[in-house]
Amino acid sequence: MAEDFGFLEMQQLQVRLQEKYKEIWEPLCPENGKNQLLWLMIELGEAADIVKKEGHERVMEKKEVREHFIEELADVLMYYNDVMLCYDISAEELSRVYRKKQERNMTRW
Repeated sequence: MAEDFGFLEMQQLQVRLQEKYKEIWEPLCPENGKNQLLWLMIELGEAADIVKKEGHERVMEKKEVREHFIEELADVLMYYNDVMLCYDISAEELSRVYRKKQERNMTRW
């Protein structure tokens, strides 16, 4: 059975990481949210670049390519959580809004 790995745990891990490097990293606050969004976009571009260069077949079948792709997606999630922390968005708040959006999308088309 797969282990549940949710946003609450991801946020807690990001807080620990930020605490460890607080002397050299900029703080996670609304004023720095734009920078975190830019880093998120860069990491997402790196994940897309792997698919572009390697192809979806290699992402699915070649262990090293897949591992690299997943690592880039992990970077995306790390910066996503940093953005949430910058704007004080809790996992509960995300869950509520996400579910509401999902309900709207289910009746959209």
